[in-house]
Formats: sequence, C-alpha cells, structure tokens
Amino acid sequence: MRNLLPLISSHSGGRSALTCRYRCGDACLHETPNTSGNAYVGDVIAGAASRRALLRAGAVVTVAAATGAVAVERAPRASAATGGAAAAEHKAAAKSKAARGLRFAPVAPNTEDTVVVAEGHDQNVVIRWGDPILRGAPAFDPDKQSAQAQAAQFGYNNDYMAVLDVPGERDHQLLVVNHEYTDEVLMFSGYDPENPTREQAGIGWAAHGLSVVVTAEERGLGRLTALSRHHLNRRITATTPFEVTGPAAGSELLRTSADPTGKRILGTLNNCGGGITPWGTVLSGEENFNQYFANPDKVSDPAVKAGLKRYGFEDGASERKWERFDDRFDLAKEPNEAHRFGWVVEIDPFDPESTPRKLTALGRFKHEAAEPRLTTDGRPVLYMGDDEKFDYFYKFVSAKRMMKGNSRIAREHNRTLLDEGTLYVAKFTGDSPSAEVDGSGKLPEDGEFDGAGEWIPLARGDRSFVAGMTAEEVYVFTRMAADKAGATKMDRPEDVEPSPRTGRVYIALTNNTDRGKEGKAPADEANPRNGNKHGQILELTERWNNAGSTRFNWRLFLVCGDPEDPSTYFGGFPKDQVSPISCPDNITFDAYGNLWISTDGNALGNHDGLFGVATAGSRRGAVRQFLTVPNGAETCGPIVRDRRVLVAVQHPGEIDGASVEEPASTWPDGPGELTRPSVISVWRRDGGDIGA
Repeated sequence: MRNLLPLISSHSGGRSALTCRYRCGDACLHETPNTSGNAYVGDVIAGAASRRALLRAGAVVTVAAATGAVAVERAPRASAATGGAAAAEHKAAAKSKAARGLRFAPVAPNTEDTVVVAEGHDQNVVIRWGDPILRGAPAFDPDKQSAQAQAAQFGYNNDYMAVLDVPGERDHQLLVVNHEYTDEVLMFSGYDPENPTREQAGIGWAAHGLSVVVTAEERGLGRLTALSRHHLNRRITATTPFEVTGPAAGSELLRTSADPTGKRILGTLNNCGGGITPWGTVLSGEENFNQYFANPDKVSDPAVKAGLKRYGFEDGASERKWERFDDRFDLAKEPNEAHRFGWVVEIDPFDPESTPRKLTALGRFKHEAAEPRLTTDGRPVLYMGDDEKFDYFYKFVSAKRMMKGNSRIAREHNRTLLDEGTLYVAKFTGDSPSAEVDGSGKLPEDGEFDGAGEWIPLARGDRSFVAGMTAEEVYVFTRMAADKAGATKMDRPEDVEPSPRTGRVYIALTNNTDRGKEGKAPADEANPRNGNKHGQILELTERWNNAGSTRFNWRLFLVCGDPEDPSTYFGGFPKDQVSPISCPDNITFDAYGNLWISTDGNALGNHDGLFGVATAGSRRGAVRQFLTVPNGAETCGPIVRDRRVLVAVQHPGEIDGASVEEPASTWPDGPGELTRPSVISVWRRDGGDIGA
C-alpha cells in the first residue's frame, strides 16, 4: 500500500506553493526565461532501461528520481510491515546483498512528521535556526527576534554543508552551512506579507548567507554538538562586505551609486550548492537571487532590461518588500545591483577576519553547485549547474596549476586560481536518429540513451569567444552567451559531483514538467521523456578522463520515478529491488564510491529523503533509502563520512496554509515549539561505519 500525503495545492514535482513562493519566487509559474532555440537535454535521459545497459552494468548513464511504490524488495513487503521473524530475515538478506557502504535495511517511503532513519541508527539535532554562534549572541527567543541577534545566530533554511577538520583540535570539526532563503510566514507570528516591518527585513538579511561553526564529536559515536562562541565561528549575511575578483571586477555593469568601483558588494543571497576546493576554501553558489529585487519594468536601459528578463526578474514589487528599506533592492534606482548577485562566492573558513570573494571568472547564473576536480597537469576545474528549466551545465578550467602545501606563498598563489581560466558550457549529442525518440521514454533501436558532447568556450580572461559580446558581458550575462553558443537545454541541472574514485561526473537533473509542452523544447536523446516530473542523474566521462578535456561521453545512470513505470531506469539493476526515488537534488560520495542522493519535491506522494546507490559492480543502480525528513521538508547538503551522516533538514512545515500560529510540523522540538530548520547527525548505534 502506498502511503500518500493529503492532497494539497502544489507546484511542479511535489513542492508546496509556499516553497515555490519563498524559495524561488514562483519561478515555475512564470514564463521560462530561456526562449532560445537550442536543443533540449532533459528528456533524453529518462528512458534508459536499455538492453545494452543491462549487459553493461558498469556504464555511464543518467540519474533517476523516485516513485510512489513502497517496497524495497518486493516479496517481503507485507512481512516487513508486520515486523515478525520473516521481516527480520528479509532485513538481514537485504543488508547482506547490498554493496559495501549501503548495508542497512532500507527505510520504506512514508509521511511521518519526523526524521525516520534506517534501523539500528540513532540521531541528534546538531544545530537549529537561531542557536547562538558568536560571542554575545542571545539564546533564541521566537518572540524577541532582532536583526542584531540573528546576525550572531545560526541562519535560516540550511542547505549545502561542508565539513573540515580543525587542525590541532582532536574530535573538533568545522561545519560550514549555506542559508538559502527565509520563509517569513513561518518565522514571525502575525506576519503580514504586504506590510513587513524594517526589523523583519533586517532579520531576513541576517538569516541569509552562511554560518561557520565548530562542532565537537562524542568519541565513539556520531553525535555532534555545536560549540557556540568558538574563535573560528562566523556569520556571513546579506550585508557582509564581499570583494569582487576576476575579469569582470570593476566592470561598468557592476557599478552602483554605493559602489562606483564595481569591486565591493554587500552580501550574498539564496546560497544553495557549493564545494570545497583542494586548497581548503569553501565555495557557495548564489541561486534564485532574482526574486529579491523590485521594479525591473522601470529600468530604462534596453540591454539591461533584456538581461533581467533572461534571468527571470518579475515586474513590480518583490515578495519580501525589501526595496522599501534599502534602495539597492529597487532596480528602478539601482539597475546594476541585480548584476552583483548570481556568482560563486569563496570563503576561507579558518580565517574569520578574511573578506569573502565573488568570483566573476565562473560566470553569473543561478548557481547550484561548484564542485572541483584537477586536470592531469594539476589545474583546478569547477563543474556548475544552472538551476532553471531548460538551462545549462558549465565548467571552468583554471589557467594555472595548484600549488601544494600551506605556506604563505602557496596560499597567495591558490587564491588566484579561480580568477584566471576558461569558462565553458556543455553541448550534448545523442547517437540515435531523432525519429526514434518520441518523448515517451521508449528506447531507441540501439537499446540505450547515450552519446557524446563538447565543451564550448565562452570566455577566457578579457577574450570573448561569443560573437557580439565582450568578455565582461559574457561573465555578467552568461546565460545569454550560452544561448548564442548553442548549449544544450537541461532539466534543471542542480548539484554535480565528480567521483573521487573514477573521475566520472554525476549531474542531478531534478525535473522539468514543461518538457514537450507546446512552444517548449521537445524530447531528444538527452531528454527522452516529456512532462518530466521525477528527474534523472546523468553520468559524464571526460575524454581520457582528463577534467581539462573539451570532449566527453555521457549515458543515463538513473531515470527517476516509480520502478513500476516502464520509463524508469536504475543503472540496469532489477527494478523490483530498489527504493523509489523522485526529484534528485544534492549529491555526494562515500568512501566506498557510492553516490548518495537527497531529494527535493518528491512527486510520488511521500516525504523527501536520502538515498544511497552503488555506481559500479553487480549492485550498480540498486537505490536504497537511508532516511526521510518531516512534513514539508527537503533533504539538503548530505555529508557521508565513515561513522556519520549529516543532513540539513530544510523548510520543515513548509506546507500551504501553514503559519507560526498553525504549524504544519512539530519537528524538531515537539508541539508548542516553533518549527526550525536544523542540521542532524545520524550514526550507527553500535559505533560501526555507516553501511559497512
């Protein structure tokens, strides 16, 4: 039996309208910003239940998102529910069959208002929205919030996370967390969306950005405790000064009345995915920044106005009305302020006094990730997704090699690596006749969806490779440059992760329900399903396995949805033995080379969760669910280390009609307490490694 959520008003996938409103400014309800005629990649990936792939279980393919079916292994569903001896035998068999690192009894899809973890595991809340971080910060009081307090407390809606060891401090780890957006209706009692107060706006600014906080591990367990007032702790907010670096620094397109140099920006907004550089800094991508600005219709410059439209800016007032309290959010007064967001930012987590940077060489779009590899000659490469329907996948290849070590010379050199290099966008090509791809997910004659691709250069330093655009214009209006270059349209490319074992690059394509609609891009071999609401994961192999190559091959790894749906595909693994998965978002790898996938907007009627899947061997494609999150929540920022899994539980209780007075979730602190986004730690009760 499928355990379905109550019917509620929702947008694409399984997201609530409330999530769409505050997270991305109802992007799915507005006209798709990409109106170019470029080929579309998303549907190609959806139907790869291939004859050839079944024979070649080790191939590279696209990722699948979930279904509504409950079972992990079909035969014992009933006994697992009743919990008798047969259920125990089934769980033992399931664990013994799993790939190393995934040997746990999978969690069944559910709608529990809590974090449900695999049997034999414990959990604790590491840190909640509002918990004190800096010296002098007060304890969180929902009725006495202030901008000053929030600037010293853990921010709202935790998303991407990075963990780094603290030198010289045993059992201490540094946790860096993005705070994507604020959900004011769930933050403030009696909140009036039409008349927010100046203090509420200030709290919102302070709740955005990033938190850096040291955690302590309870030896022998995975339990973590946040250490308030540690000297490395830091808050970065929507008003923190940033340095602008790279080839567009100082551009006229970045200059405002408050910053006539175009080299100093206040704040960072809508921070989503990120990455850790090989030299120890943390990257964070600015995603749905367009929703914070008002009055693009009143901008007079036609070129700037066209750019605003391509980036999804909507006319009139903004949702949060911040323009009433700071002119920089009013584009009628400061049109270039819009160009100062949508970058990858870099912070040094071990220097709380350092100035964070916005890196213009990486291009400006709705950044979902910034994950690094090194070329064969030691130059850093970053892979980046633009999270919008029909937008593109990018990479940046540095011009200089990384210097090893932690000397002053090495640190100063590595600080420049992401400012000089070449920005590319991907073009995917299928290997089957277009007539064989009908949008249903039916396989072409050769039995699989796969193909090749090329990286199209957009700009290098002050040189543009795009006709009619200067290099500065390419960096500031990267989407428009990619349109001109003929890049392939994708199904919302979100997180990306290179495998530390094989170098293959995995791209989470969350969904695209507009695929194949009238006037929209039709299915092609890279995007074989129309109306794609479950998403997929694509596996990309650079030529010669060199991250600096300009050519690649691709194949589908997972095509998400109900395993009983013939258009789904799980790496060639039998579909009656997999956990259903829908809408893949953040991804990471464990020490065994397994890919872990968190979901956002499960369109199968169950809560979002975290899943592990082997990428090689006889269990390749065997998706196994490790946990689920509470009502209305999304699973974010997973980190899988030997004895611990960390998950950011984002926007719990974000269900249409919910408010502070009438919450839709009682997590994490129970009835009568404010619902608060939080980071959790999960560990094995016996102290062993996860999934071993």
